[in-house]
Amino acid sequence: AKKMRDSGIKVKDVSEFTGFPEMLDGRVKTLHPKVHGGILAQKGNPDHLRQMKEHGLQAIDIVAVNLYAFDKATADPNCTLAHAIENIDIGGPTMLRAAAKNFQDVTVIVDPADYPVVIAEIKEHGNTTLKTRFRLCAKVFALTSKYDTAISAWLDKVDVDKNPYFA
Repeated sequence: AKKMRDSGIKVKDVSEFTGFPEMLDGRVKTLHPKVHGGILAQKGNPDHLRQMKEHGLQAIDIVAVNLYAFDKATADPNCTLAHAIENIDIGGPTMLRAAAKNFQDVTVIVDPADYPVVIAEIKEHGNTTLKTRFRLCAKVFALTSKYDTAISAWLDKVDVDKNPYFA
């Protein structure tokens, strides 16, 4: 958010956008109809626009997410199952996948190296190009696939007969 703000792009944090605070020790931040309705609404669909107005939803144009560092947390050989579980991001991948699905209308950023291109296109055209949004969409599905694979691989190594969590 800081990089976008510093470039003069209007940014709202999730709790400000939803009017709802984080809860359950940060487990629930972005899982909210205002967020997902705003991301998934197709701006060219009159029925979507009507429903958004009816429910007081606002369109979301850009989604930028850094996922919880599951790999970093679990790289420690002393990482507990409880710690690993707390480092599984739920809302981040959900927002990313929703934004990527709606790449026609939403720019989604998962790689800080993409900020300069996104910022330049917004400054030049008022939005990113459809081609850029599609390329960014592809990055999302590559990242979320890799993320889920890392989680699955780590969990597969847990020996439930020896792990103290299951004692």
